[in-house]
Amino acid sequence: MKVSIVITTYNRKEELAELIETISLQTYLPFEIIIVNDGGERVESLASYYHDLPINIIHLDENVKHVNARNIGVRQATGDFIMLSDDDDFFTPGHIERMVKAIADADLVYSDVEIVTFREKGKQRIPKTRRLFAYHYDLAAMRRFSTYVPSGSLYRRSLHEKIGYFDPDVHNYWDWDFFLRAAEESRVKRVPVASVIYAFAEDGQNQSAQLSGKRENYLKVLCDKHQLGELPQENFFTLLELPELKQREAESEIVWDGLPVSSRLMNP
Repeated sequence: MKVSIVITTYNRKEELAELIETISLQTYLPFEIIIVNDGGERVESLASYYHDLPINIIHLDENVKHVNARNIGVRQATGDFIMLSDDDDFFTPGHIERMVKAIADADLVYSDVEIVTFREKGKQRIPKTRRLFAYHYDLAAMRRFSTYVPSGSLYRRSLHEKIGYFDPDVHNYWDWDFFLRAAEESRVKRVPVASVIYAFAEDGQNQSAQLSGKRENYLKVLCDKHQLGELPQENFFTLLELPELKQREAESEIVWDGLPVSSRLMNP
């Protein structure tokens, strides 16, 4: 299977290097790695550190925002399967191989994750806290609260021919929208292994942590598009404590050793 990994990045060169490092250590290597630099600092030098990987960097002269940048990346993908990732997340060993096996009888597969906060030591991130994010897959429940994390998820490239590309009109909720559209047209499966490390910023820089007027407007667009009704707009971690979310919690295999990633950029 030819897997194209599509990564969008913006001024996170050190974090991006950590992600690429974890890709280089996989037991199943990708067919291509497409990095869309959304108008940020140049990252071409990373390719020289990882010359053994099939890295294709697309530098955009202006910031087009993450959804449009992601669409540019997936349109360039030539593999039969696409794996997505944000630039500050990373994969644990064996993740890609596990997902490739899981998609044999599915069209989109996603894994559980660990939500991790980091502190910086020099130019390296050191883990501070970690929390399992694992929930049973229930499509009706996903219309109330999405537990789909796109980083590390894998799907057939042909899915875009059925449902189109990512919708910039929902911005913060592009992944929720994509998941709901995909679930209506294809076979979706959760992989109960927390093999993706999802970085969460305590200072509120994560989109998931922000509560703003614009975010509320994007949520309204999503709700109208999928007829979701009125949804709660609490802080992310507050929502996780709601009874309906607690009931959906599932067991998952923990595979991360908790150690920081040491990239070739940090140790050339």
